[in-house]
Amino acid sequence: AAPSEEKGNSLHRGLKARHIQMIALGGTIGTGLFMASGKAVASGGPGGALVGYMIVGILVFCVMMSLGEMAAYIPVAGSFSHFATRFADPSLGFCVGWVYWANWAVGVAVELTGVAMIMEYWVQSVNSVIWSVICLAILVAINVFSVKGYGEVEYWMSFIKILVVIIFIIVGICVDTGAAGGVYYG
Repeated sequence: AAPSEEKGNSLHRGLKARHIQMIALGGTIGTGLFMASGKAVASGGPGGALVGYMIVGILVFCVMMSLGEMAAYIPVAGSFSHFATRFADPSLGFCVGWVYWANWAVGVAVELTGVAMIMEYWVQSVNSVIWSVICLAILVAINVFSVKGYGEVEYWMSFIKILVVIIFIIVGICVDTGAAGGVYYG
């Protein structure tokens, strides 16, 4: 085959290591942390929430280590559903691919609903559907452009999310110890 044909069908890296590292760190922080953590602490208490997060964290760690081992053993240009096809059965790989698609199709809707709920709390005069449409337009615009542009946007958004979580932790410690608010809760 001619070099031009091979180049047209091959993949190349468009993200730098800093993009990938920050996306991995920031990708774990979603609306669930800000919207669902309070409910978990309210119903299970801080100890119950911590134990629950530890159990799920261990499970996720094991799954991610297994995927990492398979990806290191057999690097492929496709999705992880390829591993289900190769190591189990083609029908399982097909099912995993469609379940993953359905997960993201529903996940995007959940994220848009979360944005609408958060914005509706602060701005009651604007219909919540407007916030969802604005957020969807921004998501589509980010994903339409080049990989480098996507990487930069994700890098800075992940950086902001991590910074906000650190600020929340510091403010929480200050409130618990009485340094902020004047009441000692600890």
